[in-house]
Amino acid sequence: MYSIIKMNKFFHVLSIFCLVSMSLNTIQAQNQGLEDNSFKGSLYKFPPLQVVIDSAIKHSAMLSFRKHHIGVMESTLKSEKIYWTKHLGIQGESKYGNINSFSTDTDGAVSSSALATTEQFNYSFGVYFKFPVYDFINRKHQLKLAKLEVEEAISMAEFTKEEIRQNVIRLYQDLILKQKLLQIRSRSLGDGRVNMEMVEKEFRNGVVAISEYVRITNMTANLEADFEKAVADFITAKQLLEDMAGFVFGLTD
Repeated sequence: MYSIIKMNKFFHVLSIFCLVSMSLNTIQAQNQGLEDNSFKGSLYKFPPLQVVIDSAIKHSAMLSFRKHHIGVMESTLKSEKIYWTKHLGIQGESKYGNINSFSTDTDGAVSSSALATTEQFNYSFGVYFKFPVYDFINRKHQLKLAKLEVEEAISMAEFTKEEIRQNVIRLYQDLILKQKLLQIRSRSLGDGRVNMEMVEKEFRNGVVAISEYVRITNMTANLEADFEKAVADFITAKQLLEDMAGFVFGLTD
């Protein structure tokens, strides 16, 4: 019975060593991958904030739509200003053909009648103007409404421009923050890898207990996860700002 217990303990310790060895190989492979493909946020340089704002305003599809809407409202205002000409017109008519005329002449007790048929060219020409009472009364309101619509379109364009400016400022500052966090996570991961290598050597030499080795391994894995999240956050923030600005930020020399 005692030998069976000893064998169980032996197999338990052996299984722990196997798991630790597998974890060690995994950490080494991951660290090697990070060394080969590490993402350094400091390699990117960011243009001045005002440059990004101007470019975002220039490439904004929404702002372009607002400007076109201003043009539409201005055209509507011009149409309202000349609306009265709709009721002003020129009319002409011409005819050529047989013209029948009948005349009566009375001279004392004698009277005579005559029917004459001739061919001639007749024409008429004139200008007319008619303006409905409703349009006359409501014209002032129509012009005022058209002017207000133009001013509204201009205000909406300015509001959209202000929104773009504020969004760029937020994204710009968020990108700077994400870069700083990425650099911090990168340094922390580098320190964690160094610490992991030291603990690994001490563990192989029997100086560090298994529990301590597992604790350091978990800490290193957490540092790696934090670093990967910082990389993803930085890339997302960078691409969002680049998409809004309309150009890609370059690399430092």
